Amino acid sequence: MLESAARFARDADVTVGVVIYEGVEPIDIGGTAGVLSMARRILPNLSYRTIAEEAGEVTLAGGLVVVADSGFDAPPECDHIIVCGGPGWSHQTTRAAMLNYLKRQPARRVASVCTGALILAAAGLLSGHTATTRRRAAPGEAAAPLERVQGFAPTSTAVAAAIVIDRGVLTSGGVSLAIDGTLAVLEKMFGASARSEVAELIEYDRAYAANRDKLGHVILG
Repeated sequence: MLESAARFARDADVTVGVVIYEGVEPIDIGGTAGVLSMARRILPNLSYRTIAEEAGEVTLAGGLVVVADSGFDAPPECDHIIVCGGPGWSHQTTRAAMLNYLKRQPARRVASVCTGALILAAAGLLSGHTATTRRRAAPGEAAAPLERVQGFAPTSTAVAAAIVIDRGVLTSGGVSLAIDGTLAVLEKMFGASARSEVAELIEYDRAYAANRDKLGHVILG
């Protein structure tokens, strides 16, 4: 189990913020908001809100357009936030609005999927922490994102894993592992049995177990 006890009862009103920006990879929306949407079949009062620098349309990688519910100037009250990844991550590491928003969040309530970890690193949230992100370089990238974590957080330790939780900060590996990371966030909040039921509902229970066995879950408190 990722934490000793669930923070919330299954019928609790809980809100998760999904942080997006220009150039997020669409699979990261599917792996976060999509999983949270399906989880509502089991956790009826769970909700999620998309949050960006400004409310309104956000163009993702590949041209898909989504609508951010809220901007950083008036964000919703969230019990947990998940920062998405995608080729737009590098621009976000220099955006004061993004970095200041993240710095205001309690570290134990922050997670990233894929290259969202590099944005967390730039915001100082991975300093002294162990973390993970995408292991391989995509075409056009000079280095794999995992190799770049310490460039933004020199005192951090980057490891190849499906999921890493270090003192509450949760990072997950690349691309489809956004699903694993979001399931792990649900486990942190609602417990292992709820996570297991959601994984079965989305027919991902075997994949979750296989990724855990192959890549590992690193839990450091």
